[in-house]
Amino acid sequence: MRQTLFYITLNSPFGWNPQGTADRPILHIGLGIVLLALLAAIAGYSYWVSRRSETAQKNFLRDLGWNAAQTVGLGALVYLLSPMRIFPVYGYGMMLLVGFVAAASWAGRRAVKVGIPRETVWDVAMLILVAGIVGARSFYLLQYGDRVYRNVTNVQQALMATVNLSEGGLVLYGGVILGAISYFVFCAIRRIHPLQLADVITPSIFMGIGFGRIGCLFNGCCYGDRCDLPWAIEFPAGSVPYTALLQMGFITPDAASSLPLHPSQIYSSLGGFLLAFVTATVFAYRRKAGEVLAVGAIFYPINRFLIEFVRGDEFTQMSTGLTISQLVSLGVFAAGTAYLVWLEMYGKPLSQTPARTEATS
Repeated sequence: MRQTLFYITLNSPFGWNPQGTADRPILHIGLGIVLLALLAAIAGYSYWVSRRSETAQKNFLRDLGWNAAQTVGLGALVYLLSPMRIFPVYGYGMMLLVGFVAAASWAGRRAVKVGIPRETVWDVAMLILVAGIVGARSFYLLQYGDRVYRNVTNVQQALMATVNLSEGGLVLYGGVILGAISYFVFCAIRRIHPLQLADVITPSIFMGIGFGRIGCLFNGCCYGDRCDLPWAIEFPAGSVPYTALLQMGFITPDAASSLPLHPSQIYSSLGGFLLAFVTATVFAYRRKAGEVLAVGAIFYPINRFLIEFVRGDEFTQMSTGLTISQLVSLGVFAAGTAYLVWLEMYGKPLSQTPARTEATS
């Protein structure tokens, strides 16, 4: 676990201090170095895209210059106007960013094969990211509100507790629900066939889950139950699992670390990457639009249902012996199975399902 990966400092724009400071003994990187790295990444990605698109090749220098100007301009504003001179870069946020970029880029390659522009994928990816975080956080607050607001005494503290993700606090199914609603609204506005685009982005969603669960490991959330296996992990004092176990009386205040726990975040991450591979393979051989979505809707609930048995942060609901995520998984699995059966019986062949729908008068 490592909530803070490194710090970006404005005091020394091109500084590099691996030891950090006395109160922050973690790598400090100057803002200038970060901007240079971003510019190199932007140039590399722009060149890669230009090699695969005639339009992008013609606009390569213009787009590169515009993106570079935006990056440098934003960096200059931060340097000149920010009252904070040191910014932490959290492991969870970094993995969300890596997952977002990797997933959207991968989806863009599939999108052009069905006649959907890459730019559309980036637009829907940004929408799903924002809606997913809001939905996942809302679902967590609904499920664990008593824990989040336990010591809150005023409105300001309530607002801070609501948005504070460093203590853990996203439930994936909440993000899926709000993300799905936002997705269908997006498709209706852009007149894009929702099943075609869903097949394009489904493998990337699972890739994003794979990276996001690594972020959970950095953050310490979504932790596992007691484990005696050789690969069990322990979390340090002050971490989310340590604090939760301390409050429940499983460890004493003088304990140096948590109990050995299942690395449920790693299990979930591996499951996400495996499902990304499976659904990407289905995409290559699909016969009807929506098949990739259906396969994902069947296999992800199975994965989540099984992992819940080794999670330590979820409790059973309504005397069922199952967690809320397991109950939701049963519903998603049933819906996915019914949808796949309907699709195979009544769905149109892929050749009769255009990527874009016609406007109706």
